[in-house]
Amino acid sequence: MINSELREYVERDILPRYDKFDMAHRRDHVDMVIASALRYAEHYDVNEDMVYVAAAYHDTGLIHGRQSHHSESRRIILEDEELRRWFSEEQIAIIADAAEDHRASSQHEPRTIYGRIVAEADRVIDSHTIIRRTIQFTLANHPALDREEGYARMVEHLREKYDYGGYLKLWIKESDNAERLAELRKIIADSEQLRTLYDKIYNKETTKQ
Repeated sequence: MINSELREYVERDILPRYDKFDMAHRRDHVDMVIASALRYAEHYDVNEDMVYVAAAYHDTGLIHGRQSHHSESRRIILEDEELRRWFSEEQIAIIADAAEDHRASSQHEPRTIYGRIVAEADRVIDSHTIIRRTIQFTLANHPALDREEGYARMVEHLREKYDYGGYLKLWIKESDNAERLAELRKIIADSEQLRTLYDKIYNKETTKQ
């Protein structure tokens, strides 16, 4: 059970920050990461409050841009004096490391079980969600790209990150991400199905605007 005062603080002061981010990193994303992280935490001897905070803060660094957002999230945690109401300096350092280590393109594996839990929870391996989030990110950050250019960018991204040999790594054996990743790779290999999904989701996303 998460400390009620801690939860109140996070829900009041931290989670609303996600409302200002791009569509792929809004409140629904962080809510899902928190839920998944807490579910994975049940299988390990960890501090549930620490897992909760690491998941809640993991993308807060996006306020400073995407490139170094993982490091900025770490800094935000370390500088948040409110967290010292509930955690020791050592615990805060572990939380900060976990948030920094969540990034899929990181050159090193997560340093602690907390980092592995948050990193795995951030792996949203649902084919439709991944395609939708990629389209949303492209529309928000590369508005000059037309439909075809956006499709080419998406294919490149999917292959680089999720396909065989891609940089995405899975860390928690209790997760069902491995099975979902296999399903996504089948779609990536089927260009006709991938294009159909892209056009369907692209049309919905551009109609919203």
